[in-house]
Amino acid sequence: MNRRPSAVPHGDVPAAIGASRPAGPAGRIGAAATQDVGRVLAALDVDPTRGLGTGEVAARARRYGPNAVSSHRARLLPVLWHQLRSPLLGLLLTAALASYLVGQRSDAVIIAVIVAMSVGLGFVNEYRAEKAAQALHAQISHQAVVLRDGQPRAVEVTALVPGDVVQLHLGEVVPADIRLTEVNGLECNESMMTGESQAVAKQTDPVAPQTALADLTSVALMGTIVRAGNGRGVVVATGVDTQFGAIASGLGEHQLETSFQVGLRRFSMLLVYVAGTLTSLIFVANLVLQRPFLDALLFSLAIAVGITPQLLPAVVATSLAAGSRRMLRRKVLVKRLVCIEDLGDIDTLFTDKTGTLTLGQITYARSVPTGEARSDDVLRAGLLCTESLTTDEATVGVNPLDQALADTPAVAHLLKGLASAEKLAVLPFDHDRRMVSVLLREATTTTLLTKGAPETVLDRCLDVPPAARAAMRREFEAGNRVVAVATRPASGDRLQVADETGLHLLGFLVFLDPPKPEAAAALRRLAGLGITVKVVTGDNPAVAAKVCHDLGLAGDAVLTGTDLDALSDSDLPAAVDATTVFARVSPEHKARIVRARRSTGSGVAFLGDGVNDALALHGADVGISVDSGTDVAKDAADVILLEKDLGVLADGVTEGRRIFANTIKYVLMGTSSNFGNMFSAAGASLFLPFLPMLPSQILLNNLLYDTSQLAIPTDNVDEEQLHRPSHWDLAFIRRFMMVFGPLSSLFDFATFAVMLGVFHAGSAEFRSGWFVESLATQTLVIFAIRTRRVPFFRSHPSLPLTLAALGVATFGALLPATPLARTLGFAPLPGAFFATLVAMVVGYLVLIEIAKSWFYRIAPISAAPARPVSPVAPSTHRQLRRRARRFSTHERLPHPRGTGASGPP
Repeated sequence: MNRRPSAVPHGDVPAAIGASRPAGPAGRIGAAATQDVGRVLAALDVDPTRGLGTGEVAARARRYGPNAVSSHRARLLPVLWHQLRSPLLGLLLTAALASYLVGQRSDAVIIAVIVAMSVGLGFVNEYRAEKAAQALHAQISHQAVVLRDGQPRAVEVTALVPGDVVQLHLGEVVPADIRLTEVNGLECNESMMTGESQAVAKQTDPVAPQTALADLTSVALMGTIVRAGNGRGVVVATGVDTQFGAIASGLGEHQLETSFQVGLRRFSMLLVYVAGTLTSLIFVANLVLQRPFLDALLFSLAIAVGITPQLLPAVVATSLAAGSRRMLRRKVLVKRLVCIEDLGDIDTLFTDKTGTLTLGQITYARSVPTGEARSDDVLRAGLLCTESLTTDEATVGVNPLDQALADTPAVAHLLKGLASAEKLAVLPFDHDRRMVSVLLREATTTTLLTKGAPETVLDRCLDVPPAARAAMRREFEAGNRVVAVATRPASGDRLQVADETGLHLLGFLVFLDPPKPEAAAALRRLAGLGITVKVVTGDNPAVAAKVCHDLGLAGDAVLTGTDLDALSDSDLPAAVDATTVFARVSPEHKARIVRARRSTGSGVAFLGDGVNDALALHGADVGISVDSGTDVAKDAADVILLEKDLGVLADGVTEGRRIFANTIKYVLMGTSSNFGNMFSAAGASLFLPFLPMLPSQILLNNLLYDTSQLAIPTDNVDEEQLHRPSHWDLAFIRRFMMVFGPLSSLFDFATFAVMLGVFHAGSAEFRSGWFVESLATQTLVIFAIRTRRVPFFRSHPSLPLTLAALGVATFGALLPATPLARTLGFAPLPGAFFATLVAMVVGYLVLIEIAKSWFYRIAPISAAPARPVSPVAPSTHRQLRRRARRFSTHERLPHPRGTGASGPP
């Protein structure tokens, strides 16, 4: 590559940019914005026509590290700290240490070992889930088009280095802080960085020193969105040295809570309050009964540990990790594991039409010339009127309609003659104008060509024949895609939006995009899952309605963007509910539709893949995009479909509901049998002359119980649980606890009576008998609680869950007869006890079935309980966090170099 005389060694490249001027409030990129293009290129030692060489890229990558602002590596210490941060565990270990120091060494060691095993169990499962999340993140690819060794290449955004020459196109996320060298109608939405909602027009001239960040028109900032036009520039700063990197790092690592996480936290706090109240009363009561202080403290803390859902995070993490792997096999990729359950909570899906309901394989059908124009005139104008950039090795910016036209044999005889037309200027497509215009010179003639949505193009044409409008309507009613082509003589070599007037219609280009054969079945499947599907499209209303009708999508009502503008916010929810198709809508319309639907309490998903879908994706409960979507759409989404197929989405919804159903099984177990057993221990300690169970035995009981529950994520789920949205209902959980908790305690007290009245047990034998009975009842009851049906006959548990529950119950029954019994404070049990145990377990499960039938009959799960609403951070911060995941790596990040960026605005 050509070296410039003023070049500096690559180790000082970025610093050299701001060496001669103060950086100002915008840091390094601000300094680059004030200098002319040639000086910045010289400082970065790069030829703008060739870009960096491979060797230079490698050297700069070693020095500056990845172009990332966060790391998605699974880290051991944070996961371990998550297990150890429970204050209850800290108090328990402190009390155990005190016991050790006063001579109760064996009990203290046993407690410490059991706590360590419990922590280890949770740690292993959560760390595995973190590794699963890391593997998922590695599946998501974000690329930028750069010039290297003279050729355009698509590279991972994290592989960019200072000095890379980058192409920018409509809908892309700016991949680094870039000094612009060429612009063509380029506008960037910088609201995330500056708070300014209007897109900023870009140019290449330097700005004045000390210019504010919002006024840096000669640069493009990392994380902002190309709203219109295209351009090229050179990377000045990457990763943590960018303005975006400074703001993203200031947000910290705490992620915003999803609706599922809010419900999970509220449930956990409910049990913590119950545990705190019960533990305090037990401790005080035991002191009043003149029990030793340390014994009373350890017993009370062990009860608290038994009640609190210590392994709930591990069970949830295991469920999510396993679910994410199953979803990936079904071609559904989740960007955050917890979004899986929110996907199961949706009851409304807004989706686009192209590629979802239709094949998405657009093919050219015919041209429809108007007036004196010939078919070839329409075809040639359609080929020339494009903003696509073609090189020897890559084609950038081709949209599907342009590609379909270029690929059809009908234009083969026209391709060679295109080279005679010199493209002077381009007005790129945007979603407000819905058309593209080019200024061409052939010989001595200059011509303006315009191509786009028929309605908007015809509005700018003179004397449109009635026959042309009739032809357009016929094509729309047939469900075809139509593009209008118009022209007029022009002069000069510049092009503005104001020039797109006084056009003469050449004709229409007609394209076919038929419905997918499998779309009708997918729509029926979604309806069976309780999901209402509504179509939101920028296409013509007649075309959208025809496709929906052909697929059997219920509802004939169609609203256009103009109709939506006429509706007030109070009237819109009812209109959205009654409408199936929304056509010719803008990005703001889509977001407004989503907000209106959410305001009624619905769980809303939005599926979109274009830059105009970003607002709606951010506003939905679950944003869904596709792997082939635009950068901004994929960044705004929570879920990415590797195939644009509603059947794949239905798989994802089913998986989300399955995972939630299994999570609720653990919750109901914790609020029934486990809670009942701990309540029994608390009650028994008040009338027995000895503790009903030693602290170490309570902890061992809890550890074995939790071990059996780790198989819950593998369990089968009844079909009816998959046919409705799934979300938290704390009122239902409290009712469940108040009914089934006392039933568990009833059989515990029956065990107390048998042990004392029939077997005349001493303290060790009493504890052994109750340990065995309580472990058996609270693990085996999963077979009844896991389903609303009759277990085994009408609902079959998974094999791993069956083996885990039976195995733990068997282990507990055998433990008092093992060599460990004396160490753990157990004594052998008589054979008659086990006959009594079988009868009690069977009686308990029968009673649970009777109570379950009664409970679900008089206290059914509410059809639509109030959804928990997660705390909503300012929308800018929410979008910043989502955008930051784009610039993430599994590598360690370098520290900021100190010259890059200021803090958040």
